[in-house]
Amino acid sequence: MFRSETRITTEAVISVVAPIVTGAVLLRSIVNELVPNSASDYLVSRIRNFYSKRFSSQITVIVQEFDGLIANQMFEAANIYLGEKLSPTAQRFKVDKPLKEEQFKVTVDKELELFDSYEGAKIKWVLVSSLNEKPATKNQSIERSEVRHFELSFRKRHRDMVLSSYLPHVLQEAKIIKEVKKTVKLHTIDYNGTDYWSSINLNHPATFDTMALEPEMRKELIEDLDRFIARKEYYRKVGRAWKRGYLLYGPPGTGKSSLVAAMANHLKFDVYDLDLGEVQCNSDLRRLLIGMGNKSILVIEDIDCSVDLQNRESDNKAQLVDDDKITLSAVLNFIDGLWSSCGDERIVVCTTNRKERLDPALLRPGRMDLHLHMSYCSFSGFKTLAENYLGIQEHPLFEDIGELLDKVEATPAEVAGELMKSNDAEIALKGLMDFLQKKQDENHKLD
Repeated sequence: MFRSETRITTEAVISVVAPIVTGAVLLRSIVNELVPNSASDYLVSRIRNFYSKRFSSQITVIVQEFDGLIANQMFEAANIYLGEKLSPTAQRFKVDKPLKEEQFKVTVDKELELFDSYEGAKIKWVLVSSLNEKPATKNQSIERSEVRHFELSFRKRHRDMVLSSYLPHVLQEAKIIKEVKKTVKLHTIDYNGTDYWSSINLNHPATFDTMALEPEMRKELIEDLDRFIARKEYYRKVGRAWKRGYLLYGPPGTGKSSLVAAMANHLKFDVYDLDLGEVQCNSDLRRLLIGMGNKSILVIEDIDCSVDLQNRESDNKAQLVDDDKITLSAVLNFIDGLWSSCGDERIVVCTTNRKERLDPALLRPGRMDLHLHMSYCSFSGFKTLAENYLGIQEHPLFEDIGELLDKVEATPAEVAGELMKSNDAEIALKGLMDFLQKKQDENHKLD
């Protein structure tokens, strides 16, 4: 009985399918005879697409490289993300060396199928490339340009998960990969550029571990920086621009500039060196701000010496004489006003040797949130330098050097300079002791 029903069912299916197959074959024959090849291929392609869309369990999402003239962020993220997903056994991929970058950029090549898994779903990626030809004109030849897009295919039942979870995951992972591989850059003012900035790689090796900082100050600064970059939603919730201000003050040679480099290396933030003496007027100051990127540190070194910013009363008088000159009001608005909200994750660092010369308006919270006193070298700072320059953590001369540092004002730069004079720890430390002893003798003579 069961076999009979199976036979009847099979016969019924054949009776239904046979005319369809016969019709399709006949249709293909007629098309081949009567329709030109190009139109025939197009028609067959349309029919195939119709049946594949109607009966296939797969769905395909297209990610174009450009939306008109605007680059598609999703395409760039996919390119970065899939480059990290390439198998070590991949037989074909692309390698680029971007200008001013230190690392190679590995990406997938066209027509290469790459499979990814996410929350139980299997997702296939393919980079598709084609030539877009514009017809020749009277004075120009045919113009060819490459048009690229990604196709990601997956089962229909995963559609909502891919759109709501997987693609945001690709964006976030690409962001992390990009930050890890980022080359930190130093930007300086360039009036010939489109955004008033030019850049070079910042190859400064300073880190928090190599800085002669007091342990409490190091801990406080690192915690403050990490808390700042983790509070995007908090800043948005309280209605404040996502920025932070630091004032580094103290005598020359105490490591203010090196500390900026250590901050940049810790956060992977670009540094924008703003020399106020080179800024021609207030409107240029606004253009410089607009030209800055996110995730950046704006540095105004020796702010007390750059321009006359001692008080706002002189500002008002100066404006009556020459409105083109840079003013303290413009600097304050640059740091804390409406223009300061033209970007995210920005840090402003001002350095000075004479904190008392600065207008209190510049120093208040919201402008300079954290004031760090960069002082003379302490014993703990010396031990950091000794480990960094000589590779030692203890030595019999350490105690004598510590006693001298309690009596003599020596900057970390001076101490480091003496330690660099010899690779032999004994010789270098004795040289440092002689240097500190001479300083002490000079102080006694002055007294």
